[in-house]
Amino acid sequence: MSHSNIVLLCWVILSSAAVIFFTLRSSRWQRQLRLIPGLKAIEEAVGRSTELGKPMVFTTGWGGDIQRPTTLAALNLLRFVAAKAASYGTRIIFPTHDPIIAETAREIIKGAYAEQGQSDLFRESDVVFVSPSQFGYAAGVDGIITRSQPGALFLLGTFEGEALILAETGNMTGALQIAGTDSTIQLSFFMVACDYTLIGEELYTASAYLSDDKRIKASMLAQDALRALMLILLLTLPIAALLGFNWHRSILP
Repeated sequence: MSHSNIVLLCWVILSSAAVIFFTLRSSRWQRQLRLIPGLKAIEEAVGRSTELGKPMVFTTGWGGDIQRPTTLAALNLLRFVAAKAASYGTRIIFPTHDPIIAETAREIIKGAYAEQGQSDLFRESDVVFVSPSQFGYAAGVDGIITRSQPGALFLLGTFEGEALILAETGNMTGALQIAGTDSTIQLSFFMVACDYTLIGEELYTASAYLSDDKRIKASMLAQDALRALMLILLLTLPIAALLGFNWHRSILP
């Protein structure tokens, strides 16, 4: 077995051990997660829309299909937002560029309303397939935002050139905007134009933050522990090499 395969195997074993350790400890050891303002603001956004008697608009952007991690993370958040909206009796309008995402979102929203006994408030027409074209999608969503005048706008997922167009339109309507993406280029636009922005991995950790599932939180703590270990290695190995200690060469390729 080559050095690289040995290192990979050790890392897999270490990762698995960390997840198991934090999962077993989770029942006895309560760890407070860092406050993420954008996620805490979701309930405020739903409440604001309800008070104003306005719908909410939720879209996952043009840049990703159903297989992208950001899209899956956004749909996970949609489940939580839809449950809150259903409990308050508030509409959600979901425009998208992808028919598969549209069907998935339709089932999520419909299921959330059914669980809250609000099935009659769900409208099939609130989940809208707009256009597969980037700026056709942007123009269509802009029109939906302008006509519906939402109380809250959720821009969560993979966004490209349409990011600033949508954020500025939402800003002009006075909607409370919560945005999130892993695109470093579009993050700057969201941070300027939106009220709250989930930066990169904050979007991925949303399910752990909002869920009471201890296993999900344990896996997140394990990832943080492994990152800390990687940071320590990145800092110590170059220093060790400069000092003439080359023991790491027998381990690393």
